[in-house]
Amino acid sequence: MIIADHICKDFDTTRVLSDMSCTIPKGCIYGLVGANGAGKSTFLRILTGVYKPDGGTATIDGEPVYDNPRVKARLAFVADELYFLPQSSMERMAGFYAANYSAFDRGKFGSLTGMFKLDPKANLNQFSKGMRRQAALILALSTKPDYLFMDETFDGLDPVMRNLVKNIIYADICERNATAVITSHSLRELEDTCDQLALLYDGGIIFESDVDNLKTSLLKAQIVFSREDDKEVLKDAEVLDLKEQGSVVNVIIRGDKQEFSNKINALAPPLFEMIPLTLEEVFIHEMEALGYAFDDALGMQRGDEQ
Repeated sequence: MIIADHICKDFDTTRVLSDMSCTIPKGCIYGLVGANGAGKSTFLRILTGVYKPDGGTATIDGEPVYDNPRVKARLAFVADELYFLPQSSMERMAGFYAANYSAFDRGKFGSLTGMFKLDPKANLNQFSKGMRRQAALILALSTKPDYLFMDETFDGLDPVMRNLVKNIIYADICERNATAVITSHSLRELEDTCDQLALLYDGGIIFESDVDNLKTSLLKAQIVFSREDDKEVLKDAEVLDLKEQGSVVNVIIRGDKQEFSNKINALAPPLFEMIPLTLEEVFIHEMEALGYAFDDALGMQRGDEQ
């Protein structure tokens, strides 16, 4: 289990993390989203013992991470800015990792290298940005870490490779009951991978939830009412968003799905359909309830493709 307890981190006169706390259970894929500069990389560097917090504590299974080789031997970190030994190949890097991680699995390294179709003897300087990120992931997973940390996980990967990386991470975590903490500036990149999601903004986590519970807390429906008066039924619901396009009413509410369905079906509408919400829609409305603007927190404009 990872516990961050009231962590603060300053660089010169700038406070990057402020009183940040969270608990990440074992066997969880924990997604952390936030705009560039929100503090995601700094937080991962504290959790992996690269940085020492200026305030608060970061522990893994009850032990502090900073300056603790025993804990660091159980984790792997794929940073946003990748580093490899000068003029090295994946084979040479595998030797370096094997010398530092007793659990390094050469068989797994070979299997993953073949899966990604990378040449283990080629100079890494010849690799594209996406290929270098694939190489870093292969090396990290080959250490068979109990805790895997990945910063801007899908940066530089094409859509096909993103899906492969997601599937490999998910399978590895499930197989070994390990824990992964992955960050992205795009909620869409994480919504089909993570068990828990948190939004980092202004130096702290402002919203955090289990993905399944998050999705079931809100309902989205498309309705065509037989009579104008039938719309009065919506006044009894906690309506978060309502849009009318001709005769079609699109509504998002907070409430019990079965209770809401029963009330609408009793009116025998010509059209009534429950529609799955995206996590982005859920985040928007949950954050509005907390008094935050989703677009501001992710540093994006509505309609941007992240």
